[in-house]
Amino acid sequence: MSKEKTKNYKETLNLPKTSFPMKASLPQREPEILKRWKSQDIYKKVLSSRKDAGKTFILHDGPPYANGHIHMGHVLNKMLKDICVKYFTMKGYESPYIPGWDCHGLPVEHQLFKELNISKHDIDQVEFRKKAYKYAMKFVGIQAKEFERLGVFGDWENPYLTLTKDYEADILSVLAELYEKGYIYKDLKPVNWCKECETALAEAEVEYEDKASPSVYVKFKAEKGSDGKPVYFVIWTTTPWTLLANVAVALHPEFVYASVKVGDEVWIMDEDRVNHLMEKAGIQGYQITGKAKGKELIKQYKSLRHPFIDRESVLVPAEYVTKEDGTGCVHTAPGHGQDDYITGKKHGLPVVMPVDDQGKFKKEAGEFAGEDVIKANKGIIEKMRSEGTLIYSEEVVHSYPHCWRCKKPIIFRATEQWFMSIDHKDLRGRMAAAIENDVEWIPASGEERIGAMVKMRPDWCLSRQRYWGVPIPAFKCVSCGESFTTAEVIRKVSDLTRESGADVWFEKSIEELVPGGTRCTCGSEEFKKEDNILDVWFDSGVSHKAVMDAREELSYPCDLYLEGSDQHRGWFQAALITAMATKEGPPYRKVLTHGFVVDGEGKKMSKSIGNVIRPEDVMKKYGADILRLWVASSDYMGDIKLSTEILERLADGYRKIRNTFRFLLSNLYDFDPSKDMVPLEEMAEIDRWMLSSLHRLAKKATSCYDSWEFHKVYRSIYDFCVYEVSAFYLDVMKDLLYILSPDDPARRSAQTVMFRILHTLVRVLAPILSFTAEEVWEHMTFTGKQDSVHMSYWPDLEEEMAGWEDADLLTKWGEILWIRDGVMKSLELKREKKIIGSSLEAKVCLYTENKEYGKYIQGNEDLLAKVFKVSEVVFLTSPEEGMEEISGVSDIKISVEKASGEKCQRCWNFSETVGQNKDNPDLCERCYNVISERSSNG
Repeated sequence: MSKEKTKNYKETLNLPKTSFPMKASLPQREPEILKRWKSQDIYKKVLSSRKDAGKTFILHDGPPYANGHIHMGHVLNKMLKDICVKYFTMKGYESPYIPGWDCHGLPVEHQLFKELNISKHDIDQVEFRKKAYKYAMKFVGIQAKEFERLGVFGDWENPYLTLTKDYEADILSVLAELYEKGYIYKDLKPVNWCKECETALAEAEVEYEDKASPSVYVKFKAEKGSDGKPVYFVIWTTTPWTLLANVAVALHPEFVYASVKVGDEVWIMDEDRVNHLMEKAGIQGYQITGKAKGKELIKQYKSLRHPFIDRESVLVPAEYVTKEDGTGCVHTAPGHGQDDYITGKKHGLPVVMPVDDQGKFKKEAGEFAGEDVIKANKGIIEKMRSEGTLIYSEEVVHSYPHCWRCKKPIIFRATEQWFMSIDHKDLRGRMAAAIENDVEWIPASGEERIGAMVKMRPDWCLSRQRYWGVPIPAFKCVSCGESFTTAEVIRKVSDLTRESGADVWFEKSIEELVPGGTRCTCGSEEFKKEDNILDVWFDSGVSHKAVMDAREELSYPCDLYLEGSDQHRGWFQAALITAMATKEGPPYRKVLTHGFVVDGEGKKMSKSIGNVIRPEDVMKKYGADILRLWVASSDYMGDIKLSTEILERLADGYRKIRNTFRFLLSNLYDFDPSKDMVPLEEMAEIDRWMLSSLHRLAKKATSCYDSWEFHKVYRSIYDFCVYEVSAFYLDVMKDLLYILSPDDPARRSAQTVMFRILHTLVRVLAPILSFTAEEVWEHMTFTGKQDSVHMSYWPDLEEEMAGWEDADLLTKWGEILWIRDGVMKSLELKREKKIIGSSLEAKVCLYTENKEYGKYIQGNEDLLAKVFKVSEVVFLTSPEEGMEEISGVSDIKISVEKASGEKCQRCWNFSETVGQNKDNPDLCERCYNVISERSSNG
């Protein structure tokens, strides 16, 4: 053939064609897809496609705070939810997703005060509330756009907001019902108190961080001595400032306490703690002179003297006293601790509270009046030292509660607050039973975690001393000073709130708020409004009433709550408490928790450290799908690492998956599934094996989605794309895809498989790579294609993939791939020695005495030549001299030599048929026949 004709061989090949770009350019392409979704109203369109499904999946959104831009924790949470919703939608469920925002409380208030650079004492409450409303709504709008940018589908036009009139009214409606059922009461008891924010805190609003505190051992003198020597009970505390409120010392009734002679004094402490204190304080020459149980000492001594205040401190029994720390004698101040308070209630002890809202001592604290309680520790220690009641002091670093918002240490302080009883009507027991029997916890350890928290939690402190939130409709009687409310009062305020919003409480007069005939228990009708607001956790906790019951597309209970693991003591509990008290059942069937985002070294992300990665920055460089891939590829059951290195690695993984899609699309340009599909029974064995592998992948992915193990979905798909599809099947199939006639049955068989791979992969990946899957979908053409990949249905393992599963083929081709790996290594060694260049220059001779391997090789030589990408494979019945073992496959020997024949200028395979045809001497027989056929077909 002439050189002129040789130049045109490229035009006779079926070379790949596609407009699907190799370069993703996600930061530019994703916003274009978002615009199309917006114009299509994609959320409603997808939801409408499942309206007659007859089954629903309801994931109820836990509301983030509307107080700033989103961070990586938000990204993780919202993307996990979106993956779940999209998966169940594709599985045929009607899956509405109503996003929500927590708009009240300290998080919003704190941030706004910070921006205004004022304190709550510098602004009128109603004026501030109006600013807070605007502030929260501003960030609702900002965060909604940021969440949409992530590709999260939801009813963004109609979210639920805890500041809307109806939601606020429902909050009060639930409060009225709880009050009517006897759960709500007011009491003076110690609560977590933030002196910086000047408010009570719920358990969920407390974080534990290390803090340095003074550790002191202090003597309380007994009223009577022993053998003429003064007797002292020794206590230990890390909060010396609380000694101003001490009214008792608690002993364990069954512990054995030693009387220790130290100089001219007798000290009493638990016998097992004596040596520890003496060694620490450097005291020698002490002597144990007697022993007695705690209950005997309480009878003998009854009361003690305060170490530096003219006040009696009584001895009381307490079972919670331990020997782990201290002396076995526990300083007790009912105003500063939960155990202390319970002990005080039991024994009728007074609640002394010399501390004000700002954490400063009041005038009754004497010489310490006006001092910050923490700063006063130093002076109190010096006071005890001068009084001779201090034995030893040192500084210790220990875990201490801090305010979750301002990050400052909190104090325990007795104040009058509104509480919800956790033991009324056996609520605690019913919650424990529901946790164990009615809810599936993912991971399973969540059950034990929340169960232990519910078992140990105190009553819920509902009131907050803040400006921004839903008010507690309660009054203080002018005559007797009693705080009171009624269910009728709360319901009337609820009705007014539904009309005008929660500001009515602050704007309307008492006469307008109170139903006629309302009076205090003392009979008085003269009272003034209290100014407490409800805990923000109550707001979000009752979303089962305000959202799930209120929205037509939702239902109670929902299928899933999905939040960070900190919500075991936050939203999950708040929802469970209010639901079990009002509806007698949990609000959720399943609860899934995830860990927290940390940097690449496992450190918490912090602006001060400089290791924060902003979602906006990642999307500008990589796009949202890389973030979605990060979420899906992470085992979220623990903390999730994120770094530039991790993102780069994921971007590389994404490119490999994208290239797989591109190759598939580019080789289907002339394939019409409606007429070119090849039936399974007519396919070549390698194609049937590929479909079996695809079935295995779809089955594994489905199982992993069902078990919420999204990282295993990603890993399975990545391995399948990179190793089985790209590195093997597609690589092997290039020859027949490019070389054979377009309609050759072998080529159409391969294209059928490629279409199946493409159609399956794009759906299996759609919940994760939502943008890329949509882009791929737009480039696909087939009859019955839905308008969006997110409206398509999940691969049906039973019908769509019927007959694909073939265990024998998987086993056989697993062995062939194993052999191939060894052959490819042998070819590479020959290439390094310059024996061959391209692998197509090689002829591979194989010999084995292993009958199993023999049946894979003998009779399959032509197929194996394609598998190994060589021009010829020969099976030998006896070994030749110089043959070597295949690397990693000791039962097979191999020799590699130059392929016989000449190189075909069209397919580049070496063949002895090249040159046999005089008209086309540079073509092999196969290529000559293909060209001839194409010529005859025009």
